[in-house]
Amino acid sequence: MISVAQQTEYRAFGLRISSEIPLPELPVSVDVEERANADIVIEAGVPDRLWVQLESAGSNFARIDNRFLFLIPETAFYCIEDGRKITVSPLAGADPEKVRVYLLGPCMDTLLMIRNTLPLHGSAVEIDGKAYAFLGDSGAGKSTLAAAFVSEGHRLISDDVIAVTLAGDGGMPVVAPSYPQQKLWRECLDLGMSMERGNYRPGYREIAKYAEPVATRVCDGPIPFEGAFELVKSQAEAVSVRPLPNLERLGVMLLHTYRNRRIRRLGLEQWHFKVSEGIAKQMKGYQLNRPLEGVTANRLVSEIIQTIREGEEDK
Repeated sequence: MISVAQQTEYRAFGLRISSEIPLPELPVSVDVEERANADIVIEAGVPDRLWVQLESAGSNFARIDNRFLFLIPETAFYCIEDGRKITVSPLAGADPEKVRVYLLGPCMDTLLMIRNTLPLHGSAVEIDGKAYAFLGDSGAGKSTLAAAFVSEGHRLISDDVIAVTLAGDGGMPVVAPSYPQQKLWRECLDLGMSMERGNYRPGYREIAKYAEPVATRVCDGPIPFEGAFELVKSQAEAVSVRPLPNLERLGVMLLHTYRNRRIRRLGLEQWHFKVSEGIAKQMKGYQLNRPLEGVTANRLVSEIIQTIREGEEDK
């Protein structure tokens, strides 16, 4: 049974969030005016009415007027309204943590797109005051690489969902920090990349992953989005980094948008292409090919830093 409490104010993705569902993953805001000026309001509801509406639509995901409804079986109904309000209706016996996982994952990335923010699937860190994203397929090493940067003193911006917006019409792209935690594969912990195993708790979506709190090593405000590295595992014997021309950078943005198969159902194809194109034109892009075995995350950190430094010298 999910608990419902008095509205609490949080911040994530540059948004002020007021929620009556406790969200321990998010930093609590101490601003007493946050509730009145909240960008997002999260409320608990009951599933009966939404169940009837989705059955009529014949799908677990439907757009009905200004609302987006979806069902996660054995978990909850979620309703996003006007890009500002989220109603969460847990099903009987649902695990509260699982309810929050889907609220802060699929539900939040859908809301970001409705609010004209591009959610990229990857991790991002701050390097020399600028945001760099690590993108790639599941298991490419995005979170592990971000953890290696954090262990070397860089600040984490986001893990899993990277929120990129264009400042004004055609303005510079910026990234807003997400949650103060990382999701690390078990083998990353076993190799001693992180601290004490007791500081971690299992993540829900990937049983073999653990969530690491990194509150003291997280950016606290928007960061200019400078570039992205697409991580690709290959049969090559050595690490290689290849600059991407504009058309390939656009392809990377389109491909690695979080849950991009949902974009058509949201009716956001034209917006998705336009914002991805605007970001791709202004960012640096690289493809980092790494051998399947024998290369440490710290070695990849060195390759990436060298690539960035060389790019600065070529200006």
